[in-house]
Order: sequence, then structure tokens, then C-alpha cells
Amino acid sequence: MKYPENIAEVSKLQPDFLGFIFWEKSPRFFDVEIPKLPDSIQKVGVFVDASLEEIRSKKKQYNLNIIQLHGNETVDFCSNLKQDDILIIKVFSIDDTFDFTALEPFEDVCDYFLFDTKGKMPGGNGTTFNWELLKKYNSKKSLFLSGGIGIEEIIKIKHLNLPIYAIDLNSKFEIEPGLKNIEQLQEILPLKNKKK
Repeated sequence: MKYPENIAEVSKLQPDFLGFIFWEKSPRFFDVEIPKLPDSIQKVGVFVDASLEEIRSKKKQYNLNIIQLHGNETVDFCSNLKQDDILIIKVFSIDDTFDFTALEPFEDVCDYFLFDTKGKMPGGNGTTFNWELLKKYNSKKSLFLSGGIGIEEIIKIKHLNLPIYAIDLNSKFEIEPGLKNIEQLQEILPLKNKKK
């Protein structure tokens, strides 16, 4: 999310999470105030190889509920951040060569894993990866799935037997980077609400 008016509109649809990217190289870089949100929506701060000091500063400034680490953060880094009593999503970029044993050291220092498509950028590449690879996933942690997910992909995901906790609705639901298409989101989010 990037634009306050759009954030307010999206929040009316009651998504579980709203993400705010604090990486300056991203076209979705966020540096304004977050409008008042319903308590049910968790604010996710997305960081790429940021310092602990920067993350802690943004967490306090924006009252973030979750920190998403989208860079090359180490196990020790996650462990230090975990001492702040905050939920952590660790991102792993996937391609056909991904080794799922890389997750094991992070099991005790992260709350969720997020899988995105490996590309030129740390994220936001707008393409899906081969979801069949997720059959190798053996962690007990629920996962976030990202990478070029649109309405057609969501229909396919429903048939996967995977512990998918959340789906990242990003580039395929945007008018421009950071500006969500409300009409498209209205097609999907009511499905989520009906499940509850």
C-alpha cells in the first residue's frame, strides 16, 4: 500500500493484512502516514536488509504488528529482532533449484515463511513460480504465498493441499505500483469473508 486514500478504501474490505514497504528502491516505497485502520487489520512492515535500528524505528512510528524480512537477513538477525516481541515473516525467493533445508535454521526465530518468485528484484517481480515445488515443504509453519497472483491463480491455489495461511494480492490487483484496484479486490475479499 502507498496512498492514504486508497489504503482507507481497501481497509473497508477488511483484508487480514496491509503491507507497507520501507525499502527506498521499491516503486511502492511508503513514507507517509497510515490512516486509521480497523483493529482487525494487521500492519506489515516490509524491509530489505535494513538495520535493526531502522526496523525498530519504523515499528514504533507506524505501530507495526508484523515485520516482513525480504532480504538476506541471517538467523542471528531474526533472533535479535524476535526479542522485540513482534511477529516475523521471513521471505524466501523460489526457483527450481531452491533447497528447502534452508528453512530449518529459521524455524525457531520466525513465525511465518513467505515464498515469492526469484527474480531481479527482492520482490515485486509479478510472476508466479512452480507451485509443485511446495510439495517439498515440510515445515509446520503456515506460509504466505506471493508472486504474480491474480484471480485465476487464486482459483488454482484453492485446489492445492498446502498449509497456505495467506495470499499476497499485489501487482495483479494494482492500477499502478502501490495503488490497488478496488473493484478487483471486491471480487476476491468477499470470498475470504464468506469462509469465516
